Amino acid sequence: MLALQIVFWLCAALIVWTQLGYALALFAVARVLAPAAALPRDRPPRSPNRGGAHQRSSAPAHPLPTVSLIVAAHDEQQVIAAKVANALALDYPRELLQLIVACDGCSDATAQRARDAGADLVLELPRAGKIRAQDAAVQRAGGEIVAFSDANSYWQPDALAELAGAFASQHVGYACGQVRFVQEAAGTTASNQEGVYWRYELAVRALESRLSSITAGNGAIYATRRDAYIVVDPIMGHDLSLPFNMVKHGLRAVYVPSAQASEKMVPSLLGEFARKRRMMSHTWPIVLRGGMLSPRGYPPLYALMIFSHRLLRYATPGLHALALAANVALVAAGAGVLYTITLALQLALLLAALLAGALHARPLLIARYYVLTTASPAAGLWDWLRHGTTAWWDAAEGTR
Repeated sequence: MLALQIVFWLCAALIVWTQLGYALALFAVARVLAPAAALPRDRPPRSPNRGGAHQRSSAPAHPLPTVSLIVAAHDEQQVIAAKVANALALDYPRELLQLIVACDGCSDATAQRARDAGADLVLELPRAGKIRAQDAAVQRAGGEIVAFSDANSYWQPDALAELAGAFASQHVGYACGQVRFVQEAAGTTASNQEGVYWRYELAVRALESRLSSITAGNGAIYATRRDAYIVVDPIMGHDLSLPFNMVKHGLRAVYVPSAQASEKMVPSLLGEFARKRRMMSHTWPIVLRGGMLSPRGYPPLYALMIFSHRLLRYATPGLHALALAANVALVAAGAGVLYTITLALQLALLLAALLAGALHARPLLIARYYVLTTASPAAGLWDWLRHGTTAWWDAAEGTR
């Protein structure tokens, strides 16, 4: 019985730590150390090995860096003209901005509509996935900074200037902005509660950035130095691969909340689950063979961040399953009323998630969101182990 108690309480403690305790600990540390932690590090950064990477360029004469904004697109004829117009309307000197649309095996009018809308360079590439389309665009990029966005993401006018401003420090190699998910029908109670989670996630990301570096970014709005761009396996997305690899090469990966973008939220929770399941099928290769597990190159605080915010978060389905199994066994063995209460709480969470399908009450929807999104790492792992992961995917439901 002692072994079951240890398993139960260890799993419960790890779940509470990754979901809540970690954020509270970051907040407490930031209150004490943030001013000192925000100072640039003294040691010079090392340029990542790109296979013939450029040496770090000298500071440009112009106070703003030249930027190549890259939009990778597959069959985005519905939104690409609006995206190009949004990019060209950014409050950034036009002579310093190069807009590249990289068409990843498009079978529709994406390329022509991007040209007609005024893109500086449109690449028509065979379909090889978003990452390879971005790689091809970086090869043709002329900017000192390469910024990336999705075809369905729309940036605020000052977003590029705010994002580029992060690179005033030579120690910053990667910067991501803030993406806001918007519902198409305002004033309705959507089944997808991604907005609740995302606000919490961004708060944690801001604390990580203040103290060290972020552990993940997002594909809607981010940038790197061109000479620090890292070519990764095409099934391993930039959102997770670039931040920790930048840290391993002595650079900071930062969050710039003032650089803002928006995109449509997946309207249904099942659609969100499918999106996260697909994302996790790309995440597990990064975790297990992409270098994330190796602590080499991590400062101690950042290693704790990776463990707490990434590894434990992805292990949460297994922790929940172990905690539930141990709890059932303890109740069956007559371990006491405490374990009856903890089992009732776990079953209540599952029941609330089931009832959310019929009763669209906000607390029930949040419970359902938690259960399904917590299950998504396990589903993504199963998909990857069963049939591998392709380098490309289709747009999520309702996001265009």
